[in-house]
Amino acid sequence: MEISELLSPDGIVANLKANSKKQALQELAARASRLTGLHERQIFDTLLERERLGTTGVGNGIAIPHGRLAGLPKLHGLFARVERPIDFDSIDEMPVDLVFLLLAPESAGADHLKALARVSRLLRDKAICEKLRGADSADAMYALLTDTPASHAA
Repeated sequence: MEISELLSPDGIVANLKANSKKQALQELAARASRLTGLHERQIFDTLLERERLGTTGVGNGIAIPHGRLAGLPKLHGLFARVERPIDFDSIDEMPVDLVFLLLAPESAGADHLKALARVSRLLRDKAICEKLRGADSADAMYALLTDTPASHAA
């Protein structure tokens, strides 16, 4: 599974303005609503429910919030660089500035897990993360995320 199958250029937020984890999830749910046609509240509630199970702040300034949604026809991803790093209850207790939101159909099964693994592998690459942090536009971020070598493939 390629990142380009999950992410569209419209799914990049170059400078997300958020002061908290909840606010970041609300902003991303609003953006995801426009991309998927699903109700913003449904997306936000799904993300909050997942966060209650355990943080999706995976460390090194990265969070991968995700959830399964009824009525979603295919996997969708959104990527955001947070303007000022925020507390995300990360496992390493460091603030988060890179967020990759992943939404999957309720019936996605293994595809959801493969997509999560793919995103996780990509964002474990410190060089890519540094380039994402230094990118000057959403287009540049999209190119970095989608033009990755096959070694990151799921």
